Order: sequence, then structure tokens, then C-alpha cells
Amino acid sequence: MIFTILDRIKFFYKRNFSTENYFKKELQQKLSNLQSTLNISIKNPKYFIKALTHSSYLDLHPELKKSNERLEYLGDSVLSLVVGKYLFDKYPYEEEGFLTKSRSLLVNRESLAAAAEEIGLHNFILYNQKYLKDSVEGIQSILADALEAIIGAIYLDQGLERAEQFIVNQLVKPLEDGDSFLMDTNYKGQLLEFTHAHKLSNPNYVVIREVGPAHNKEFTIQVFIGDELMGTGFGKNKKAAEQQASKIALQKLSPTQ
Repeated sequence: MIFTILDRIKFFYKRNFSTENYFKKELQQKLSNLQSTLNISIKNPKYFIKALTHSSYLDLHPELKKSNERLEYLGDSVLSLVVGKYLFDKYPYEEEGFLTKSRSLLVNRESLAAAAEEIGLHNFILYNQKYLKDSVEGIQSILADALEAIIGAIYLDQGLERAEQFIVNQLVKPLEDGDSFLMDTNYKGQLLEFTHAHKLSNPNYVVIREVGPAHNKEFTIQVFIGDELMGTGFGKNKKAAEQQASKIALQKLSPTQ
């Protein structure tokens, strides 16, 4: 049988671009890119597919059956153990209260979401966008949950030592600026409160420079109030740079801060 050009196109499309085949290729591509991002050789892809699957995505692909919630639970446990041990070893003379408070600051949802954003995890997560409606809080929650699930997947697939390396390198060390990450301060929040109290414009943060590879970036961020530049901050992630810029702005606005 001699195919016309149109027949060949139809045959090729049906054979290679069915919904199922396209979905499988999409997953394969995501896993390949994720493997490069995490700098590991994935042994069992099922762990990572599950780690990337938000519960909302099951409405679109019920064949996946389960979301990342169980892996999130496991990753949360591994995360708590690793960060707790890290602080225990690094600060041998500190009391339990100090260690507990410091761990809480390192593993809160804002820190997890920031770390997930830094490694570009939003490019891999499988979720149904109609349930979020571009909600910042919703996206941050999905990022934080997915990062914990990825930690759980790394633990199952690669072992505790590799999971520990990932947590320390991607979450703990980027938040270390001397020991300032242990201080219960939120300069960005303080600056927002100050501007509200004095009826000033809300702070506006602008990324003016981003250099370095994905695992070791350096951000430069400026904060403006109205049209006036109030502070410039530097950091290994956007959160750290914004906090530094906010601290400088507060010192300018209120020398007693």
C-alpha cells in the first residue's frame, strides 16, 4: 500500500503522539533533567515520579494512583534528623532550646520553598494549575512539600548519606551567613511594618544581578521605597539577599533598628 504524504503524517502522529506516549515522554524528560539538577544517577524512577506528583495532578492522570504525600512525610522526618544532627555537631555547647529554635528556622516552609525555587523544582512538579489560580501561597506550599518528597525519594533511592549531602548543600549552607540564620529576625517583615506604620510605599525588591551555576548562585537585590533606593543586599538565595537589603533600609529609616 502506497501512503500519501497526509496518510504518513496521520500514521506517524497516531503512533508517536498519543496522549499516553506524550505523557510518558514528558515524564522521561522531566526525570532526565531532574537527575542532572540533583547531580545523582536515579536508580528507581518511580520514587521521583511520585515525589513530583501533587495530589491535584491525579485528577488529570489517575493512573498515577498516589500523590507525593507519603514521601513528603518521610522526607520531613529525614530533614529533621539531618538538620538536627548538623546543629548538634556544629554547636556542641548550646542548650536544647537553642537547637530546637534553630532547626525550626532552617526547615520552615518559607525556607523550604526558597530552596526548592533555587534548584528550579517548579520546572518538574506535576500539578493541576486550575486549583492554584496563581496563588503565591499555594505555589510556595507545593514547592515546600515537593522538596520534602524529593528528600524522601533521595533517601530511598540513594541512602541517608546522599540525602544528608543534598540537605546540607541545598538548604542549610545557602542560609548560613556567619551565624545570622540562627537569629530570630525578619528584616523584610520589619521593613514592611515600618512602611505601613509611617504611611510609606510598600518595599519593592528588584533582582539586579544573578551569577553562578544553579548549585552555587549569588544574588544582588535592591529594595526601593517609592523611587528611592534604600538598600542593596547579597546572598546565596533571594531570601538572604532581600533580608540583607531590608536590614540596610531599616538602618537608614530608623537608626535605632
